[in-house]
Amino acid sequence: MPDTLSTPAEIRVHYGSPGALAANKTLHHIDRHARAFIALSPFMVIASSDAKGNCDATPRGDAPGFVHVRDDHTLLIPDRRGNNRVDTMLNIAANPKIGLLFMVPGFGETLRVNGRVSISTDPALLAPLEAAGKVPTSAIVLEVDEVFFHCAKAMIRSEIWNPDRHQDRKTFPSLGRIIADQVAGVEPVAADANIDESYRLRLY
Repeated sequence: MPDTLSTPAEIRVHYGSPGALAANKTLHHIDRHARAFIALSPFMVIASSDAKGNCDATPRGDAPGFVHVRDDHTLLIPDRRGNNRVDTMLNIAANPKIGLLFMVPGFGETLRVNGRVSISTDPALLAPLEAAGKVPTSAIVLEVDEVFFHCAKAMIRSEIWNPDRHQDRKTFPSLGRIIADQVAGVEPVAADANIDESYRLRLY
């Protein structure tokens, strides 16, 4: 197709070379700044793909520091209760590489971590990841390949932390209503009640 960038070489010619700061900032371990950022972060996104390259990105969140820095080369990510789709876990079983994007409310910068992973159910490894009196079902063990901070341009443009830009949730349909519109046979009131109950009783 015309006007399509389809090879790495075409992309590089179109965009040019990165500046020295961007080109040289990648680390291969968790340094003190990355460790401190992870300790502050209550939210991150996990990107994964299956053996065929089908991609998925899922949110993960808990109290700040919920991702445990085991050492300079290893992260432990608790797997709290969800809906049992386990999309990320199934992808890891087929393709054990993931990318993480850590965020800290109020910060413009984000932290990116890429690495090779496995899934552990070792009780000794899971015990330190306990929250609300419950140990996670499993943990993702990440061996670090790349670590680097991402600049604040996306956050500045989006003004994501600006309360004046926050939308009124009541202007958008409830999740139960949305699912009922998308899936035949689902009753929206019952779906919303089930979702609300899961928030109250099944977070951990």
